[in-house]
Amino acid sequence: MRGMIRRLHPMVFTLVFLLLTLFLSVFGPAERSLGTNVRLVYLHGTWVWTALLGLGAAALTGLVGLLFRNPSLQRWSKSLGQTGMLLWITYLPLSLWTMQANWNGLYLTEPRFKIGLDYAVIGILLQLAILILRAPRLASVLNLSFGLALIWSIANAEEVMHPTSPIFSSDSVSIRFFFLALLLLNVLAAIFLNLVLLKTQTKLA
Repeated sequence: MRGMIRRLHPMVFTLVFLLLTLFLSVFGPAERSLGTNVRLVYLHGTWVWTALLGLGAAALTGLVGLLFRNPSLQRWSKSLGQTGMLLWITYLPLSLWTMQANWNGLYLTEPRFKIGLDYAVIGILLQLAILILRAPRLASVLNLSFGLALIWSIANAEEVMHPTSPIFSSDSVSIRFFFLALLLLNVLAAIFLNLVLLKTQTKLA
């Protein structure tokens, strides 16, 4: 059994954990003010947090890789940056869906959504440059710069039409536990996706 699991491609695990995330989000506990629409918030929230963790990890491994001149960590920074960016891009449609369901409209000028869109465009261009130039050291520098700029922008963004999180402001233990469980599944999917990208990167090197 263990041998069979080891032979499975990491993408299989990525899809399994991703499908589990999507499936379980349908059965999340309702919330007092948002009702069952909070299930979209669960999915949207875990998705964007996983993207931020991926981009943050890319920045951190890039920094350590640069400081210690470690090519292995620089390659990890490259694959983590790609993983985080894929999640960041795909979180935007989820954000629009969540807006429509909970606000009955799309507010494209909402500061946090605008940051998400702006950094998606910038991130795509940076990742394309990294892929074309094939320089792990440059990937580390760009991922570190991108991660720091993104964190600074989010920390200083206005909260217009973006209420306090119904998850972490809730007194319900079940709501918090469910969100964290969903986040764990999403992070596991991202970890295996990163392994796929790292493996592909090694083959192309």
